[in-house]
Amino acid sequence: MDLVQPELLATMFAVAALAGAFDAIAGGGGLLTLPALLLAGLDPVAALATNKLQGSFGSVSSTIAFARRGLIDWKTALPVALSAGLAGLCGALCASLLSPTFLKALVPILLIVIALYFALSKALKAEDGLARLTLPVFAGFVAPLVGFYDGIFGPGAGAFYMVAIVTLLGYGALKATAHTKLANAASNLGSLVLFILKGAVIWPIGLAMAAGAFLGAQVGSRLAMRFGAGLIRPLLVTMSCAMAVKLLADPQNPLRLALSQLIGG
Repeated sequence: MDLVQPELLATMFAVAALAGAFDAIAGGGGLLTLPALLLAGLDPVAALATNKLQGSFGSVSSTIAFARRGLIDWKTALPVALSAGLAGLCGALCASLLSPTFLKALVPILLIVIALYFALSKALKAEDGLARLTLPVFAGFVAPLVGFYDGIFGPGAGAFYMVAIVTLLGYGALKATAHTKLANAASNLGSLVLFILKGAVIWPIGLAMAAGAFLGAQVGSRLAMRFGAGLIRPLLVTMSCAMAVKLLADPQNPLRLALSQLIGG
């Protein structure tokens, strides 16, 4: 496979740009990029590693855009990002040691619950609400939990950061999105470090997609800042449901297998 064909690089750039825009608003860009990488002929490990590279550029890009608008409280954000990044690295280190079977069954259920929560709840507002946890507790326990998950498995991590920040820190929609992007960038970069050390990243494709993701995230973050909760809520619900369906579409998903056996009697 020629990894520097102009047509291939241009296609992957375009896919990553679109995914980066979605990711900046509500997450779920991996629904586009990971299948595209597999269709391009990359093996699963190389596809995951290369996807982390482009995803890291996208989340860093949207973080920069939100930060320029003063939407990130750095005193809160930096401890959360640091703990998420370290946890992401630890998760990637443990990925080969732990079976993802339980996560494959649990995550689709959690994503559907999150979709229902944001669709029906009034928690996602433009303005901030009351925090239910202090920053040290959130940074010490909640952010590392999601960061570790991002490193070991990944799908839906942005939605998990979002629901945690909204419900536990009480942030409004746009501020929560901004802080989600920073935390997501940190855990992405943490796990990316391991993939780079293992030599799993396919650099020609990864860099082309990184450029696309960076530009797409700039567009997506500006759309989020312009339309706020009116855009973030429906897209977050849609992408959470789409990720759940994608995971359940895998014939080897343990939840799907269990349901098939139950129905089949």
